[in-house]
Amino acid sequence: MRTIDKNKPVLVTGGAGYLASWIIKILLDDGLDVNATVRDPADSEKIAHLEELARTSRGRLRFFEADLLAKDSFDASLRDCELVIHTASPFFITGIKDPERELIQPAQAGTRNVLEAATRTATVKRVVLTSSVAALYGDNADISSTQGGIFTENDWNETSSEAHQPYSYSKTIAEKEAWKIAEGQSQWDLVVINPGWILGPSLTQRTDSMSIKTMLEFGNGTYKSGVPQLWTSIVDVRDVARAHVKAGFTPEARGRHILVSGERTLLDLALILRDKFGDDYPFPRREAPKSIFWLIAPLYGRTRKYVSLNVGIPIRFDNRYSQKDLGISYRPVEQTVQEHFQQIVDNGLLG
Repeated sequence: MRTIDKNKPVLVTGGAGYLASWIIKILLDDGLDVNATVRDPADSEKIAHLEELARTSRGRLRFFEADLLAKDSFDASLRDCELVIHTASPFFITGIKDPERELIQPAQAGTRNVLEAATRTATVKRVVLTSSVAALYGDNADISSTQGGIFTENDWNETSSEAHQPYSYSKTIAEKEAWKIAEGQSQWDLVVINPGWILGPSLTQRTDSMSIKTMLEFGNGTYKSGVPQLWTSIVDVRDVARAHVKAGFTPEARGRHILVSGERTLLDLALILRDKFGDDYPFPRREAPKSIFWLIAPLYGRTRKYVSLNVGIPIRFDNRYSQKDLGISYRPVEQTVQEHFQQIVDNGLLG
């Protein structure tokens, strides 16, 4: 078991990100010091919210410039750290022109560079890696090959590739790379977090995350005529952040952890929003037939193969191990979705 000294700084990679910002807030509020890597520490717009968190918290925050593709980029930020929380990895599903350059290299090489730097840093005892349920499965149709019709931590994505579901493929090979490196040394141990689709309030007003983009599309009429019957897994960003911290400081924590509050369709989410906001926004009211969406899928950045293997196919996840090993409890999906959209409204992002 690895006991982490809370007097030592904690490294959080991708510090300005949606999830990482919440992790940093929890650590600072608990009085811990944080080393946060960002692409450009001089970009005040992207780190202003973190600086404000540090001003109102007990912990100390330091920024370090780092590039996922630069081999020695993380050494300075790791100095004196016993715990590394590696969240940095690109997340986008549509509009991908070069999967190898945009997704796969940053995910795999970035993980390798961070973990090899951790091995070079004698103080490091534990690495917590942000993976995804995408490393468990590639398409909803994969549920048919599971035991009992439910995804567990024993499942691995074996159906994604650079050509099909490249984001899921990038998360899969990155996590496999992490386990390979972890097994090749004995200095630190690895704990992995596999969240579903992360939603919930953001600590910034940035709109460049997939989660916020989708919430905006629900409210701006993009899906007014209907949404595909697409099942997905939902989890609150605040619960995922707390799980990372628990994984870091729970000595007996082990292995992979599915983080999912519940499974819902896109129409379910629209109904959850309408229940609170009524008809103030053009939320979708119906599901588009699979055959119709199959025809128009390329207009929405999806392939017809994706539609065939995902639309209309329910999925389920077993989250019991995360509750047992990390002591995590989950906010209801309804609370997460409604509070996320309320923040978008409050920030004036919908006009």
